[in-house]
Formats: sequence, structure tokens, C-alpha cells
Amino acid sequence: MHKVKSTIFIMLFLLVTVGMGVSVWWSIDGEKGADYVVETNVPFAPFEYYENRQVVGVDVDIVNRVAKKLDKTIQVKNVEFDVIIDNVEAGKIADAGAAGLTITPARAEKVNFTIPYYDSVQYVIFNKNMPPSLRDDHVVWEALADAKLGSQIGSTGYLFVEDEIENGVLAGTSTTIKGIDSHQLAADAILAHIIDYAVADELAAKFIIDKNPDLEALPLYYSGATRELDYPVEESYAIAVNKDRTELLEAFNEVLSEMLTEDAEGKTEIDRLVLKHMGLVNE
Repeated sequence: MHKVKSTIFIMLFLLVTVGMGVSVWWSIDGEKGADYVVETNVPFAPFEYYENRQVVGVDVDIVNRVAKKLDKTIQVKNVEFDVIIDNVEAGKIADAGAAGLTITPARAEKVNFTIPYYDSVQYVIFNKNMPPSLRDDHVVWEALADAKLGSQIGSTGYLFVEDEIENGVLAGTSTTIKGIDSHQLAADAILAHIIDYAVADELAAKFIIDKNPDLEALPLYYSGATRELDYPVEESYAIAVNKDRTELLEAFNEVLSEMLTEDAEGKTEIDRLVLKHMGLVNE
């Protein structure tokens, strides 16, 4: 990680998102330039990714709405994923984190979470020519025994795998987990034969395989007493907010409540944003 003198502020580029109130730029020091700073980690499509040199995605749309509601500026800052929770907890360089963050008890001790806004399932990404053993349309943990696995450092996929290796059905096997900087790089590691499979969130996995015809992905399940009783490895996303930023937490919750209201077709605004940023519908 680069180090710079505190008196030097290096702007790599300055961008303005679609929508009012949010200046999005990427800096490599801790200086604040807005009312609030929200950290994210790019790429994690459809929640945050680059398009025409702009940071866009579902999470950025949510932040835009919060900025409008508060009539304040919010800086969205790209950082390493595994520092977001600690930075938000400290509250010195970040007030909140929006990066497809999963609610976990350990994280909830450090930050306040908003209401959940998206439920996701963990997926296994694999080379079509070397698939794991399948149970109908899903993969169970036992099928990954003795494999070389990879996942984004600090992600829940990484934590799930690590826990299974240490305490679960993969304990006592030769299964290994390699921490990789992003889900996309984990997918690249499969094609380079560095790892056998990658574990990633559902939408990230689907976005990746849509761009690469050599890869496939299927949901990851826990084994039940019978095949019919297998159940998915699930998680819920929320925004992480510093425990002293009550105004910001309330604004996020109000915006998310509005965006999670179902319309006449039974879809929420979040649902439609996910589809839009996946390129499945037009604006």
C-alpha cells in the first residue's frame, strides 16, 4: 500500500455520479473532502463497478438517495475490502461502508448495520471442463474436499470457507483457501490453474461467468439428511455505519425502507436496480 505525506493530497481522478449530491473520487490518503465518507470496494458488480470511468452500482444509487435526503455531500471512496469495517468503526476516515457487506455478529460488534436490503447465496465458480461433483443444480461443501479454493480476502465467502476448513465438513481434509484481492481475480486464478474453485456472492459470480464462456457457477449448499433437504449458504447485505453517526444511520434506513417497498408487480426499487446494473433491463 502506498504511503504519502499527510500534507500531500493526490487526486487520481475526480468523478461526479449521475444524480445530485454525491462527489465520487478516489484518493490515496485519509483526507476527508465531504460531509460524510462512505467506503466501498470496486469491482463488485452490480453493487459497485466502473462504467465510463465512473463508480456506479446499486450501492452508489443508495448513497445518492441518502445524500439528497440529508442535503449533504458524500464522498464514495474505493479501498481494500478487508479494511472497511475497521475504518467505519474508528470513524476517522470513514463514516459508513457500502460494499455488499454481509451482516455478521463479529462485524455488528464494531458497527451499526442498516436494515438488510438484499439476500444473497454463496456460489462456487469453476471451469466448465473441470466441474466439482454436483447434486442436481447445486454444489455441497463435501464436493470441495481436498480442493484448492479461492475467495476475496475478508469477504463472507472467504470466512465461510475458512470456517468449514477449521470447524466444518472440510476439517481434516487437505482443502486449502487462498485469499485473493477480488472475486474477478479469483476467477482468473481458476483459468490459470492456481486454484480449483472460487467461492463468491451470487450476483458477483453470475456477472463474472456472463463475461467468461469458460466458467460456470452454481449455488453452494449445506448437506441435509437427504438431497431434498440440502439448504443454501445464505447471507443478507446491509450498510455499515459508525455507531456515533445516528443521523446517517437513520437516513440510510429511511431510504432503504422506501426502496424496499414492493410495487404492483411485487418488485422493489432495489430489485429493479439490481436488474439494471446487471444489464438485464433498460433504465
